Amino acid sequence: MTTDRIVTLRGERELVLRAGDLFAAAQHEFLCAAADLVTWSAGANAALAGEKRPPPPPGLSVRKLYTARALSDPASERRLVRIAALGAHVRICAAPLAHEAIVIDRRIAILAGSPVHGTRTYTVVRSPDVVEGVRSLFRAAWESAVDLADFRRARPPVLSEQARHILRMLSAGHTDEAASRQLGMSLRTYRRRVAELMVMLGATSRFQAGIRAREFDGGSDRA
Repeated sequence: MTTDRIVTLRGERELVLRAGDLFAAAQHEFLCAAADLVTWSAGANAALAGEKRPPPPPGLSVRKLYTARALSDPASERRLVRIAALGAHVRICAAPLAHEAIVIDRRIAILAGSPVHGTRTYTVVRSPDVVEGVRSLFRAAWESAVDLADFRRARPPVLSEQARHILRMLSAGHTDEAASRQLGMSLRTYRRRVAELMVMLGATSRFQAGIRAREFDGGSDRA
């Protein structure tokens, strides 16, 4: 459907081609609500994460709201941490989001529809009343959500058996060389896994990673 104030785009390619420039045009406020990091296309996600756009203008408020699905795997969690490090305020809401949307400068709303035969529609709305209504829904969900850092600290991480072995090595004070030999992995792989676990646990040091893992594991060494 297309009117002067409502345009419906079919598929991610059309979204990026016809509305991608809107993501980088925000000057005052950029709000994004999504269940996970795949609601929007790869091009849109790059714009949302600030990965392929110039530095935001001074004073731009960027708020991004996701459900816990956005932290369902280590790669997605690392990406969320990177988004927050780039200056966005990120929160996690416990309840499913009624609408997945973007609101830009209180002037434009982009609403993601449910997939139909594998294709999503994205509706670009410029009607002031509708935009303000979407923004109000976002603000209500935002107020009840939890800051990303707080959510990660409070949430027990899902640790694989390999991850638990690595954390035990850290707690025991083994060198990287000794630990990697005992675990049968290359030194490079071991160090990469340690870095990934630190991100997952929200730890700033290897020692803290070991302590936090034991806290979530009830203070025992059970698998």
